[in-house]
Amino acid sequence: MKEKRNCVVVTFYTTAEAMATKKLCKEQNIPGKLISAPRSLSADCGIAWCSDTELGKTLQSALTEAQIEFAGFHEIII
Repeated sequence: MKEKRNCVVVTFYTTAEAMATKKLCKEQNIPGKLISAPRSLSADCGIAWCSDTELGKTLQSALTEAQIEFAGFHEIII
């Protein structure tokens, strides 16, 4: 069984925004991955970006600067 850890999960209104986040993070070397949005979170497209909690502010700044719209940032254990 995989060990649970604290993560920041970003939810999106559209799949296009989730895919743009993946591309942006790859370009800026921000670690993370696309995941199915946890049931406890509301996500219109059902896809979320998961990254280490410590990268939350960096990620939010990068998304805002790139004008990628997100539904929310959530710190959860997964």
